[in-house]
Amino acid sequence: MSEQEQVPTGIRLHARSRELELEYPGGEHYRLSCEYLRVYSPSAEVKGHGPGQEVLQTGKLQVGISDIRPVGNYALQLVFDDGHDTGLYAWDYLHQLCREHDQRWQNYLDRLKEAGASRDPDVQVIKLDL
Repeated sequence: MSEQEQVPTGIRLHARSRELELEYPGGEHYRLSCEYLRVYSPSAEVKGHGPGQEVLQTGKLQVGISDIRPVGNYALQLVFDDGHDTGLYAWDYLHQLCREHDQRWQNYLDRLKEAGASRDPDVQVIKLDL
């Protein structure tokens, strides 16, 4: 796929359902939850500075996007209502998030379960080693 084909032709924020809708040339169409975009932020705060330094994001079930800012001709800056705004979503990374949604989402759910953590900010999970 060419670089031009990875640039969305349409971007819509659905505030009520907390989803970002992306349309691409050739009819590709995706709706990504704000939670998914937040937990896969390309920021150093989330990804770390190298392999194995990723920080598991928890309690992001209700997060929304409060602003979308274009960055040159190569990325979007998503401003989340939990204050996170440091990730720049390059076009190729954003398209990768779309195409790999199912496997990435399952990986996230598996990591949450393994950590005994929750997507819900109002739920605290306590592991007891009996």
